[in-house]
Amino acid sequence: MAIIETEAALHVAHRDNHTHRDVNGGWLRPAVFGAMDGLVSNLALMTGVAGGSVSQQTIVITGLAGLAAGAFSMAAGEYTSVASQRELVEAELDIERRELRRHPQDEEAELAALYVARGVEPALARQVARQLSRDPEQALEIHAREELGIDPGDLPSPLVAAVSSFGSFALGALLPLLPYLLGATALWPAVLLALAGLFGCGAVVAKVTARSWWFSGLRQLALGGAAAGVTYALGGLFGTAVG
Repeated sequence: MAIIETEAALHVAHRDNHTHRDVNGGWLRPAVFGAMDGLVSNLALMTGVAGGSVSQQTIVITGLAGLAAGAFSMAAGEYTSVASQRELVEAELDIERRELRRHPQDEEAELAALYVARGVEPALARQVARQLSRDPEQALEIHAREELGIDPGDLPSPLVAAVSSFGSFALGALLPLLPYLLGATALWPAVLLALAGLFGCGAVVAKVTARSWWFSGLRQLALGGAAAGVTYALGGLFGTAVG
């Protein structure tokens, strides 16, 4: 009895520890990329303008314009990219669907050959392929996974990608603007808040990628700080030259 209970507990522990995170969803990549891009690009844009010794109003207008332009650009780009990818996949699925309808025997043999190539005995591979091919939709799903490496029922959504990208970019780009919108007259509060946001974003991403939080946070902090420093120097150089 004790042995059975122990085996049951081990089975439950294995089941609980063997779940995987969703790596195919259409929201994570554009959301993370959008937040990082919004932070870095708007911080760099604002520091570049500030380096030219312009007024506080000019910096705020520049930041707001950068937020709006970047958010709409990211959303449009993500929607077009994901929609194009989805249309390509759906076209390939249509080809596979027609082949299954016109040449079912050949497709069944092709599926059996795939299993044989993976080490399944030929007789068993043929039997499995025959059983899986009885249902056309199941056969399409199996062929899509085996030949194309995709799941027909889990295609990314262009709308989800666009909305995630828009919202995350706007949120990231808002951080360097907040101190000015709240009455700050100097650049350093915006820089500090944006750098803190970069470190926080990097640390949050580490929870998904299994990287150490401090490494991911410092990496984003260094990249964003370098971009802001270079654009500030360029802004000062161009401002002096134009002036």
